[in-house]
Amino acid sequence: PLIACGGTSSSSDKTVGKSVAEATSGVGDTVKQAIDDARKEITEGNIKISSANQPRAEITPDGHLLIGGKDVPVDAGQRRHLQAYRSQVVAVAADGMEIGVAGAKLGTDAAGEALKGIFSGDTDGLEKRVNAQAAKIEAQAKRICERLPAMLASQQALARELPAFKPYATMDQSDVDDCGKNNGATFSR
Repeated sequence: PLIACGGTSSSSDKTVGKSVAEATSGVGDTVKQAIDDARKEITEGNIKISSANQPRAEITPDGHLLIGGKDVPVDAGQRRHLQAYRSQVVAVAADGMEIGVAGAKLGTDAAGEALKGIFSGDTDGLEKRVNAQAAKIEAQAKRICERLPAMLASQQALARELPAFKPYATMDQSDVDDCGKNNGATFSR
């Protein structure tokens, strides 16, 4: 019935639209806080790695490898490889988190804009604004794909230098090649 009324927007319509926008921005803030907490956890905590039929492995921020909770002895070169691989994992995870925040913001912004448009009668440009935000998210996703070759190389170097890590080196070239492909849709690289 609200949509069928048409006509010009009243001040109460604008107030409702503003209230919707304020409410949806709170959702984005909640998601952002959760992502910030996760980012802190991944940068300051251990990176957990699992592999089929293997005990859980972890890489600590200072480059220790724990398998099944036990510290695996490593030399200085192996520690550097552990730290390099860990930094690759953290960078990809951080990019993924940024995409999560941007996606949540896109969803809440789009919902708020749509509802404001319904109440005010001004829906012009909504699709264009949403598509512009979506294009930014796609660019962020491309950055993850661009990081994968270095992450794969780092993982392979670590597996060569530290045999205990080899069962956990499950990423392969197909992961790099398939990045950005989703149900037949691919963004250009």
